[in-house]
Amino acid sequence: QVRLVESGGGLVQAGESLRLSCEASGTIFSINTMGWYRQGLGNQRELVADVARAGSINYADSVKGRFTISRDDAKNTVYLQMNDLKPEDTAVYYCHARVAQSPMAQYFASWGRGIQVTVSS
Repeated sequence: QVRLVESGGGLVQAGESLRLSCEASGTIFSINTMGWYRQGLGNQRELVADVARAGSINYADSVKGRFTISRDDAKNTVYLQMNDLKPEDTAVYYCHARVAQSPMAQYFASWGRGIQVTVSS
C-alpha cells in the first residue's frame, strides 16, 4: 500500500506565498512522475505541475513563472512553491505519484486526499 500525505495548505491573501509538501510512504520501489493537480469549486481536476524522475517538468500555463515544483527522491517527497498567489488559485490541491512497488511491477497512479488552498483578494 502507498500513501501520499499533503501538507502546507491554508488561507493567504493575494500576492502571498505558500509551499506545499507531499510525502509518499509505504511499499515503494521506485517513483516515476510526481506532481500536483487542483480542483476548484465547480471545475474539473487539472494538472498544476509535475516532475519526472529524469527531471523533466511540466507546468500549467496559468502558473508558469509563479509556481516551482521540486522533488527529493531520498525523502519520496515533492514540493510546490507557490508565489504571487491569486484568488483563482483557490482550490483543493492533490498530490499525485506513479509508483512501482517492486522491480518487476508496473507503475500505478496514487493520489493524496487533497489539501485546501484559499487565496483571498
